[in-house]
Amino acid sequence: MKATRLISRVVVTISLAGVGTLLQQPTTVHATTLRQETKRINAHNKKTERQINALQRKINQLNKKLTNYQQQTQTTSPERHNTSELAALTYRGENEVLVNNNQPSFSATDLATDHGGWQTFSNLDALNRVGAANVLLNQSMMPTAKREGLTWNPTGWHNKRIKSDWLYNRSHLIGYQLTGENNNPKNLMTGTRQLNAPEMLAHESDIAYYLKKHPNRFVRYRVTPIFNDNELLARGVQMEGQSVGDNSIQFNTYIFNVQDGVTLNYADGTSQIAK
Repeated sequence: MKATRLISRVVVTISLAGVGTLLQQPTTVHATTLRQETKRINAHNKKTERQINALQRKINQLNKKLTNYQQQTQTTSPERHNTSELAALTYRGENEVLVNNNQPSFSATDLATDHGGWQTFSNLDALNRVGAANVLLNQSMMPTAKREGLTWNPTGWHNKRIKSDWLYNRSHLIGYQLTGENNNPKNLMTGTRQLNAPEMLAHESDIAYYLKKHPNRFVRYRVTPIFNDNELLARGVQMEGQSVGDNSIQFNTYIFNVQDGVTLNYADGTSQIAK
């Protein structure tokens, strides 16, 4: 009997010990899993932190570049308000500069659409030079016929071949694609290829796209060639555009009449190719 009770105690003790071991196993496994997960999360956080730091450095670099660009723009693109100041500007490698904070100077009367679309051109001056061209554009004014060749030679026309193309174009003040005005002496100036395309063409194409998309709307547009004193070759052109009723088209800009690699004589339009 004593032996039986002793054996029973041993069995119970062993059984309890086994139960204890079983109870301890889940806790041990769970703790191990938590440590592994914590280690994984910490590693991921460190990686994310490195990525954030790298992105922050990139942001700082971009902000620095933006600041430098804004400073350069303020230095090389001063706001100009009249013709005499534009004519005196010196080209420093930037083809186009903003005028009057890019705001066109049209009055409410200029933007009136009561009489539909129209266009007017200045008479040639005493030196036979072209003047400002004004237009209120509408899709109905856009041509459908193919443009014919030009024969009029505007002042300063001394054309020659350069490495990329011809030096000069007979540049339309009001682009042909807008009104179909073509071989009109009052609408043509001597402009370098660099002035004509892509610079002037880019603004004309923006307007054309807007008019095609909005056939019932209008765009007020003005192009003014800028001459210095009695020079026959324009120093550049001032272009102003404003869509009536919204600001989808809104600009006031001055484009230099220059050609990289060529020295222009603005007095008569002759030129010398840089060696």
